[in-house]
Amino acid sequence: MNVFSQFLNQISATSLPVIDAVISLDSYIPIDISKSNSIALDFNVADSGAWEKYINLYLSEQNNQVAYGGYLEKRNLYDRSTYFKNVTAHNKRNIHLGIDFWCAAGTKVLAVLAGEVHSYKNNKNHGDYGPTIILKHTIREETFFSLYGHLSEASIATIKIGDLFTQGSTLGYLGKATVNGDYAPHLHFQLIRDLAENFGDYPGVSAACDFEFYKQNCPDPNLLLKIR
Repeated sequence: MNVFSQFLNQISATSLPVIDAVISLDSYIPIDISKSNSIALDFNVADSGAWEKYINLYLSEQNNQVAYGGYLEKRNLYDRSTYFKNVTAHNKRNIHLGIDFWCAAGTKVLAVLAGEVHSYKNNKNHGDYGPTIILKHTIREETFFSLYGHLSEASIATIKIGDLFTQGSTLGYLGKATVNGDYAPHLHFQLIRDLAENFGDYPGVSAACDFEFYKQNCPDPNLLLKIR
C-alpha cells in the first residue's frame, strides 16, 4: 500500500456510508460483472431494462438491497457504447476505476466525507455518467476529490460550485436509466487524487495502456468505505 492509500485508510477506522445509511451493510452483497462472468451475464448487456431485471433478480434471490463492486474490474459492458470503443484492444477503455452500488432509483447518495462542490455536470453521452457531482476534500493538508455519477437530474438542479456538504449529508439521489447514461440504477463512486483540468467529469474507465497511471491516481474507494 502506497503512502496516499495509507492516508486514506487511516481517515476512519469504521465504514463511511456513501448511500442511504438506513440500509445496513448486512444488506450489501458483492457482484461480479467482469468479462470473465459470461455465464451469469447471459443477456443483452446493451439493454438497460435487461440489466435492471438482472440486478433486481440477483438482489431478490440473495435477499439483499445493494449489489456492489467493480474496482479495477475488466468489463465487456462498455462495448455497447461508441463513447468507449476504440480501434485496438490496447486502447479500449474497459477497466473500471470506481466502485458501483446497484440499487433502486431514488436511493439517497451521501457525501462520504465533508467537502465542497468542485464541479457538476450532466454527462449525456450514451454509456456516460449522466448527472455527476465532484466534491473537493482537504484533510491534514492533503487535497483529493470524490466523484458521484449516475445521479438524478434533480440532484444537480440547484447545486452550486462551492456548496459545502458535511460527512454523511444527502448529496443527491440515484437516477433512472433514462437520465443516468442508460444503465440500471446505480452509483459510480470514485476517488481521484489529481483532477487535472477536468470539470464535472473524469474518466471512470481506463484503457490497458493508461492503467498504471489511473490505478495510482484513482485509489480503491474501499479504503474509505470499508464495506468488507
